[in-house]
Amino acid sequence: MYRGREGMWSWILHRVTGLGILLFLAIHIVDIYLLGWPDLFNKLLFFYRHPVFRVAEVFLAAAALYHALNGIRILLVDFWVEGTRFHRQIFWAQMVLFLLIWIPASLWMLSPVVFGR
Repeated sequence: MYRGREGMWSWILHRVTGLGILLFLAIHIVDIYLLGWPDLFNKLLFFYRHPVFRVAEVFLAAAALYHALNGIRILLVDFWVEGTRFHRQIFWAQMVLFLLIWIPASLWMLSPVVFGR
Protein backbone atom coordinates (compact mmCIF):
# COMPACT_ATOMS: atom_id res chain seq x y z
CA MET A 1 0.00 0.00 0.00
CA TYR A 2 1.31 3.44 -0.93
CA ARG A 3 1.77 5.68 2.08
CA GLY A 4 1.53 9.06 0.36
CA ARG A 5 5.01 10.41 0.91
CA GLU A 6 6.83 13.11 -1.06
CA GLY A 7 6.26 11.48 -4.45
CA MET A 8 2.50 11.32 -4.03
CA TRP A 9 2.23 14.85 -2.63
CA SER A 10 4.29 16.28 -5.48
CA TRP A 11 2.11 14.36 -7.97
CA ILE A 12 -1.11 15.72 -6.43
CA LEU A 13 0.19 19.29 -6.16
CA HIS A 14 1.47 19.20 -9.74
CA ARG A 15 -2.00 18.28 -11.01
CA VAL A 16 -3.83 20.79 -8.78
CA THR A 17 -1.52 23.65 -9.76
CA GLY A 18 -1.83 22.67 -13.42
CA LEU A 19 -5.61 22.82 -13.18
CA GLY A 20 -5.41 26.18 -11.41
CA ILE A 21 -3.21 27.59 -14.16
CA LEU A 22 -5.58 26.17 -16.79
CA LEU A 23 -8.54 27.86 -15.06
CA PHE A 24 -6.66 31.16 -15.00
CA LEU A 25 -5.84 30.85 -18.70
CA ALA A 26 -9.49 30.20 -19.55
CA ILE A 27 -10.58 33.27 -17.56
CA HIS A 28 -7.79 35.30 -19.15
CA ILE A 29 -8.87 34.32 -22.66
CA VAL A 30 -12.45 35.43 -21.91
CA ASP A 31 -11.10 38.64 -20.39
CA ILE A 32 -9.01 39.44 -23.47
CA TYR A 33 -11.99 38.60 -25.67
CA LEU A 34 -13.98 41.29 -23.85
CA LEU A 35 -11.58 43.92 -25.18
CA GLY A 36 -13.85 43.89 -28.22
CA TRP A 37 -16.45 45.61 -26.02
CA PRO A 38 -14.48 48.42 -24.31
CA ASP A 39 -17.42 49.66 -22.20
CA LEU A 40 -18.04 46.21 -20.72
CA PHE A 41 -14.32 45.59 -20.27
CA ASN A 42 -13.87 48.89 -18.42
CA LYS A 43 -16.83 48.13 -16.16
CA LEU A 44 -15.24 44.83 -15.15
CA LEU A 45 -11.88 46.39 -14.25
CA PHE A 46 -13.04 46.81 -10.64
CA PHE A 47 -12.35 43.07 -10.20
CA TYR A 48 -8.65 43.63 -10.78
CA ARG A 49 -8.45 46.42 -8.22
CA HIS A 50 -10.14 44.45 -5.44
CA PRO A 51 -7.88 43.16 -2.61
CA VAL A 52 -9.29 39.63 -2.98
CA PHE A 53 -8.03 39.60 -6.57
CA ARG A 54 -4.55 40.58 -5.34
CA VAL A 55 -4.54 37.61 -3.00
CA ALA A 56 -5.71 35.37 -5.84
CA GLU A 57 -2.78 36.65 -7.92
CA VAL A 58 -0.40 35.60 -5.14
CA PHE A 59 -1.84 32.07 -5.23
CA LEU A 60 -1.62 32.06 -9.03
CA ALA A 61 2.06 32.99 -8.75
CA ALA A 62 2.50 30.20 -6.19
CA ALA A 63 0.84 27.69 -8.52
CA ALA A 64 2.99 28.73 -11.49
CA LEU A 65 6.18 28.69 -9.44
CA TYR A 66 5.47 25.31 -7.85
CA HIS A 67 4.45 23.81 -11.20
CA ALA A 68 7.64 25.05 -12.86
CA LEU A 69 9.94 23.88 -10.06
CA ASN A 70 8.21 20.52 -9.87
CA GLY A 71 8.58 20.16 -13.62
CA ILE A 72 12.33 20.59 -13.18
CA ARG A 73 12.24 18.01 -10.36
CA ILE A 74 10.42 15.57 -12.65
CA LEU A 75 13.07 16.10 -15.34
CA LEU A 76 15.82 15.40 -12.81
CA VAL A 77 14.14 12.24 -11.57
CA ASP A 78 13.40 11.00 -15.10
CA PHE A 79 16.66 11.84 -16.87
CA TRP A 80 19.31 11.73 -14.15
CA VAL A 81 20.49 8.20 -13.43
CA GLU A 82 20.58 8.80 -9.66
CA GLY A 83 17.36 10.86 -9.71
CA THR A 84 15.05 8.20 -8.35
CA ARG A 85 17.42 7.48 -5.49
CA PHE A 86 17.44 11.14 -4.43
CA HIS A 87 13.83 12.07 -5.28
CA ARG A 88 12.94 12.89 -1.65
CA GLN A 89 15.91 15.19 -1.21
CA ILE A 90 15.14 16.86 -4.55
CA PHE A 91 11.52 17.36 -3.45
CA TRP A 92 12.54 19.05 -0.20
CA ALA A 93 15.15 21.19 -1.98
CA GLN A 94 12.41 22.21 -4.41
CA MET A 95 10.11 23.16 -1.53
CA VAL A 96 12.83 25.25 0.15
CA LEU A 97 13.57 27.02 -3.14
CA PHE A 98 9.82 27.55 -3.66
CA LEU A 99 9.45 29.22 -0.26
CA LEU A 100 12.62 31.31 -0.70
CA ILE A 101 11.20 32.72 -3.94
CA TRP A 102 7.48 32.83 -3.17
CA ILE A 103 7.46 34.46 0.27
CA PRO A 104 9.35 37.64 -0.76
CA ALA A 105 7.45 37.76 -4.06
CA SER A 106 4.09 37.47 -2.30
CA LEU A 107 5.02 40.20 0.18
CA TRP A 108 5.99 42.44 -2.71
CA MET A 109 2.78 41.61 -4.59
CA LEU A 110 0.61 42.29 -1.53
CA SER A 111 2.41 45.49 -0.49
CA PRO A 112 -0.19 47.75 -2.21
CA VAL A 113 -2.97 46.00 -0.28
CA VAL A 114 -1.17 45.89 3.08
CA PHE A 115 0.62 49.23 2.95
CA GLY A 116 -1.84 51.12 0.73
CA ARG A 117 0.65 52.03 -1.97
